[in-house]
Amino acid sequence: MADSGHRSRRRSDPGGEADTHRGGFGTHGGESGAFIDRAFREKIVLVGVTLDGGDVDRTDADLDELAQLIDTAGADEVGRVVQRRRAPDPATFIGKGKVDEILEVSEQVDADTVVFDDELSPAQQFNLEKILGRTAIDRTAVILDIFAQNASSQEGQAQVELAQLRYRLPRLRRGRGFSQQAGGIGTRGPGETQLEVDRRRIQRRIHKLEAQLRDIKKNRSVQSRSRQRSAQSAVTIVGYTNAGKSRLLNRLTDSGVLVQNRLFATLDAATRRLELPGGERVLLTDTVGFIQKLPHQLVEAFRSTLDVVTDADLLLHVVDAAGPDPDAHIAAVRQVLREIGAGDVPELLVYNKCDLLAGNEIPLGANKDAIMISAATGEGTDKLLAAMADELRSSAVVVELLVPYARGEVLAAVQRAGHVLTTENEDDGYRLQARLDAASVSRLSEWVIG
Repeated sequence: MADSGHRSRRRSDPGGEADTHRGGFGTHGGESGAFIDRAFREKIVLVGVTLDGGDVDRTDADLDELAQLIDTAGADEVGRVVQRRRAPDPATFIGKGKVDEILEVSEQVDADTVVFDDELSPAQQFNLEKILGRTAIDRTAVILDIFAQNASSQEGQAQVELAQLRYRLPRLRRGRGFSQQAGGIGTRGPGETQLEVDRRRIQRRIHKLEAQLRDIKKNRSVQSRSRQRSAQSAVTIVGYTNAGKSRLLNRLTDSGVLVQNRLFATLDAATRRLELPGGERVLLTDTVGFIQKLPHQLVEAFRSTLDVVTDADLLLHVVDAAGPDPDAHIAAVRQVLREIGAGDVPELLVYNKCDLLAGNEIPLGANKDAIMISAATGEGTDKLLAAMADELRSSAVVVELLVPYARGEVLAAVQRAGHVLTTENEDDGYRLQARLDAASVSRLSEWVIG
C-alpha cells in the first residue's frame, strides 16, 4: 500500500460502527461554531507530511502533539498516515495515491474526520473532502476549536470568534441543496445568492468584532499608562502551552488561578501583584500558551491580549523541563515573540517541573544561565525571585535626588518606584541615591540633581 517513501501506521478502532460520517464541516460542524463535533467522540485519522529537507522524527513528534490536541478537543485518534514528498501537491497537498491510501485506512477504522498536521488551502480541503467522503480539516482548525471551548471572558470569546471567522471566510462554499446553475445574468440560482449572503454576514461580524477589540485595546492602553505612573514594573509569564505558567503564578502570588494538566487551559490574561526580595513591587501576568505552528489567525486576533507581552519590562519564559523536546518549545515560543514584536524584551529562562526529572538534569547547552524550579513543590522559586529582582535592577539607573522635608509624598514615591541606596539629611531636605527605571526618573525629574 505504501511505497519506499511512504509509511503508514494504523490503530485499532476503539468504538462501534457509525452509520454516517460527521465532522468539523459535516452535519454538526461548519457554521455552528465548532470544527469538531463534541456530541460524540469523533474518530480521527491523522496525516503528517515530511517535505524535502524536513526531519521524519520531527514529523512523528508533531503528530504526537497533534494527537494530544485531538484528545483535548474531544476526539479519538484511530489511525495515522505519514508521507515523504518534495513539495505539497497543489490539489490535495499529498497527491492522489496517498489520498486513496487515506481513504482505505479511514474506511477500515470507520473514521469520521481526517486531520492534517499542515495547513490546507480552501481548494485542497474541498478536493480532499470530495474524494474521501468525510470531513478533512487541518491543525489550525483543531487549535481554533480548542480555543473556542476554553474561552470564558467576553474578550477571549470575541478573539476566538474573530479568528474562526477569518479562517472560515475563504472556505465558504455552496451547500449541496443549493442551485448549481452557472453564474451568468438571469441564471444565478439561490445557492449563489445564499453564498453571497453568508459572506456578507461573516464580513459584517468580523468588522464588529474588530471594533470591539479595538475598544478593549484602548482600555488596556489607559491601564498601561496608569501602571507606568505607579512605577510598578511589569513581568509577564510566557511559554509553551502546558509548561506550568498558571501554576507558577499561583506559587508566587497565592492567586488561585485555575490550573489544569491540559493544553490551552489558560486563554485570558491574569495579573497579580508581587513583592520581590528587595521590596520592589511588580505586576505579574500569566498569558495564553504558545505552540508550534500557531495559527496566524489566532496571533492576529489575540494581539490586544498579547500587548502585555510587548509592554513588559521582563519576560519569564517558562519551559517544561520534563517535556519531550524543550529546545523545540523554546524556539517555537521565541518565534511567536518575534512575530508580535516582543523579541527584544529582556527574558529570564525558567525550566519548570524539575521535580519530574528523577535526578537527571537536562543538558542546558547555551541556556546554562536558566533557572531550574518546580512550581508544584516550590523548589527554586526563591532563586527565581532573586533573579527577577536582579534583572529588573540591571535595567535601572542610579540617580541622586534632593527631596524637601515637607514633601513626604515624594519621598514615599521614590521608595515605591525603586531601590533607595543611601539617605542623608541636608539643610534643604533628604539627599537620596536611588536606583530607578527611566519612566520613574522622568516622573521625578524635578527633584533629580545628579
